Amino acid sequence: MAGKREAVREAVAHAGLTPTRKGPDPFTGGLRRREVLPLLVLHLIGQGPSYGNQLMERIGGMTAGVLSVNPNTMYPLLRQLESRGLIEGQWEHPERRSRRYYTLTAQGKKEYGRLVEEVRPFLDSVKSSIDEIVREVYGR
Repeated sequence: MAGKREAVREAVAHAGLTPTRKGPDPFTGGLRRREVLPLLVLHLIGQGPSYGNQLMERIGGMTAGVLSVNPNTMYPLLRQLESRGLIEGQWEHPERRSRRYYTLTAQGKKEYGRLVEEVRPFLDSVKSSIDEIVREVYGR
């Protein structure tokens, strides 16, 4: 049992994640800190105009709930991406506050390309760590 725990610790450390007793899960916390969420948002908006709740649902579904995003995270991120000129928002009904649909700008496409390259090594290390945990615990 001690050997398995050590293997899990090594795998988590290999992924660059720091487990904590309090606060967010080290895997999802690492995903948030490593620009994975902006990458996913730009990726999904690049597929077509999207609004905040839709993005939250799609990310939750894509990650089988491992990375769940709440409005207190999503909407500030969308405002930040918009203020940086990476996305552009338009109200569905401009005369009243309704859904705000976001589209990717040319600058957003460029940033998306940068994030694709920058985030990949981190995602590969997380995948490798999880694969090692599964092999160690389940012998597969």
